Amino acid sequence: MSCPADACANCGKESSDAIKLNYCTACRLVKYCGVDCQRAHRKQHKKACKRRAAELKDERLYSQGHERSEGDFCPICTLPIPLPTGRYSVLNACCMKRICDGCVMAARKRCLDDCPFCRSTYPDNDADMLAMIQARVKKKDPTAINNLGEAYYRGELGLQKDARKAVELWTEAAELGLAKALCHLGVAYFFGDGVQQDEAKAVEFHTKAAMQGNVDSRSKLGYYEWEKGNLDRAMRHFLISAKMGCEESAENVKRMFMGGVATKEQHAEALKGYQDAVDETKSHDRDEAKRLGF
Repeated sequence: MSCPADACANCGKESSDAIKLNYCTACRLVKYCGVDCQRAHRKQHKKACKRRAAELKDERLYSQGHERSEGDFCPICTLPIPLPTGRYSVLNACCMKRICDGCVMAARKRCLDDCPFCRSTYPDNDADMLAMIQARVKKKDPTAINNLGEAYYRGELGLQKDARKAVELWTEAAELGLAKALCHLGVAYFFGDGVQQDEAKAVEFHTKAAMQGNVDSRSKLGYYEWEKGNLDRAMRHFLISAKMGCEESAENVKRMFMGGVATKEQHAEALKGYQDAVDETKSHDRDEAKRLGF
């Protein structure tokens, strides 16, 4: 028996001033007048609900996160930093701003030896740098918390290597909304580094990070799908990350094209998207910094 669009899927009661209907929160395909009707209808509705919920999840996954995270842009020239960002920029402990090599070099040419963004004096030893980071951590700066986690993970800045402590800090930074911390957690759970190995949880963290514009997590989701044989899903992830400037993803699309999996149009789309993203990162100062080996 079919019910009107604005009627309870179980008992057929229509919406009125006295009866308020609510959508099934998982699929939003049907409405119910109450919890009892929803429970009574669950067995009949379960299959369609699960299928539609998966479709909605995929729609969100592949439609969000096409723009890189805010932290991937230099706050001075406002251009996206080339990938990998750590190779072409400096994260300053004083203000936790990532400054591209071009802007750092331009500041040095003007004889500015302090931080180009906040003008603080650079720390000249690990202890002072750690103190700066910890000061930002106390202010609940998610980038500082993530950075301190990285220091514990690698055993840097005079800290003893501690993967569990790193995961604790990344969890805190992730709860404050930092996509990079979500990516770190995805890697940690995938390999069981500092936590019990849990690949499902790793995918969950990478999914959240990818939807916030983290290129590394988006690329990793492509690899996971590739390993499981879900080539169409892998392709969709690689196309997105290639268009965000990930060279490795562009190469993966090329491999899939050479293997007869990707179409000629998809290969061309990935190459053009990748090149457009790379072109957006270019500037005179960055080109000069690269030429000088800065």
